[in-house]
Amino acid sequence: MFSGIVEEMAVVRAVKRDRENVDFTLECSFTDELKIDQSVSHNGVCLTVVAIEGRCYTVTAMKETLDRSNLGCLKEGDRVNIERSMIMNGRLDGHIVQGHVDGTAECIGIKDADGSRYFTFKYAFDKEMARRGYFTVDKGSVTVNGVSLTVCNPTRDEFTVAIIPYTIEHTNFCDIKEGGKVNIEFDILGKYIARLKELGE
Repeated sequence: MFSGIVEEMAVVRAVKRDRENVDFTLECSFTDELKIDQSVSHNGVCLTVVAIEGRCYTVTAMKETLDRSNLGCLKEGDRVNIERSMIMNGRLDGHIVQGHVDGTAECIGIKDADGSRYFTFKYAFDKEMARRGYFTVDKGSVTVNGVSLTVCNPTRDEFTVAIIPYTIEHTNFCDIKEGGKVNIEFDILGKYIARLKELGE
């Protein structure tokens, strides 16, 4: 379980394919604090640490994860938003993030907001999935590349988020361009409410 508050950007040092799986080796400042089997969020995707060597650690993504996320697009030198799992004795600064990415969205617009920026994303709308809580609501929460954000101006298949300078500087929002692909996770609370409604029908 995560909060969507990115700790830092890790740098991809190696990408190795093993049949349908891909091993990603990344470098970050707190590798020495990690341990084998620990869960770490990568652009919002929960992956397990399988190896540690020096300042680098390795995680493995299976085909299902690669198909649902933008991890399959990563190459050496790319920056990835990372967050270790929550410690359940402090404040929840973001929102409840599972690290189970629901899919990807395309950046279709970036607008300057006098210091901050508005990013607009478009995702594939599916009516049945929307009935099950896979949608955004105004002032609701959404996770984009592992970052907990507040939705504004949602439509059926688009939403906008406002990104302050600190977030741009400390996450890979600084690398997102129009046409870029990001990972999204819809709010788990909305999914539970939709499921309860479905069961009550």
